[in-house]
Amino acid sequence: MTIRRVVVRAFAVFATLASGHDAIADVYPSKPIRFIVPFPPGGNTDVLSRLLAQQLTSALSQQVVVDNRAGAGGTIGVALAVKSPADGYTIVMGSFGSILVANSLYRALPYDPLRDLDPIILVATPPGLMVSHPSLPAETPRDLIKIAREGPNRLNYASAGNGSWNHLFGELFKQQANVKIGHVPYKGTVPALSDVMGGRIEWMFAPFPPALPQLRNGRLRALAVTTKERSAVLPDVPTVSEAGLPGYEAEGWFAVLAPRNTPPEHVKKLNQTLNKILSSPEVTRSLAEDGARPAGGTPDDLSNSMKRGIAKWREIVRALELKL
Repeated sequence: MTIRRVVVRAFAVFATLASGHDAIADVYPSKPIRFIVPFPPGGNTDVLSRLLAQQLTSALSQQVVVDNRAGAGGTIGVALAVKSPADGYTIVMGSFGSILVANSLYRALPYDPLRDLDPIILVATPPGLMVSHPSLPAETPRDLIKIAREGPNRLNYASAGNGSWNHLFGELFKQQANVKIGHVPYKGTVPALSDVMGGRIEWMFAPFPPALPQLRNGRLRALAVTTKERSAVLPDVPTVSEAGLPGYEAEGWFAVLAPRNTPPEHVKKLNQTLNKILSSPEVTRSLAEDGARPAGGTPDDLSNSMKRGIAKWREIVRALELKL
């Protein structure tokens, strides 16, 4: 064999090996994915995220590991995601507080949601549920507004903390109804709802899962839902807009995002996989318990949702002069 033939054959073997290596490298995912959840274990965000992680693990044949990084209304976990390698092996569950209002509320937020994150998919936009202690002589938002107008700060409402979604929903309600109602922030939804059930505070905007059992046993009264349309879970409960405050609309927000410059093909695969997962009976049923329906769609759909939500709540936060 001549030297020329040896060289040609060696190049051919090398090319074959290189091609095989590239094919292996192109398989995504080829190792576990970290799913940052910016809230403690056991809450609504954590339960939903773990369900998606379980389904993703099965669909991708790679472990998707939930990493709870709670604090500062979800912004600590999102900041951690932003600083992570943009290789498709870190994703984060974004929420109303950490994505739509954080830039407007916090004076020194270490990230910009639109600049520093790649959108993957909008998961859901659940309604809030306006609930009160049964002793409050109000069956609708209209009744509550009437009581509030009888004297400033005659009523108080609870929230999961300053800057939380139910805090902002409450402030929007006060602004549009032109009433003075006191705000009592708690360290989470559970203690806030507990004090409403105990009659120590009159009302709040609550998530569906912890509120529904208390509605059934009579410890809470449902006044309205916050979204534009009624919830299929409580079809007899009117919207806030229907029942006393025309034009009021507010909704929760959950989405999966990744650090900026994550490879587009990885984003595409995650989006396609999550779209299938969101249409599955198990996830649809889980979201229904939260009064919501799966959203889904493309990364561009999520990007547009982020821009609309950030713009809407920026104006509201500025008008209310809220800062954390």
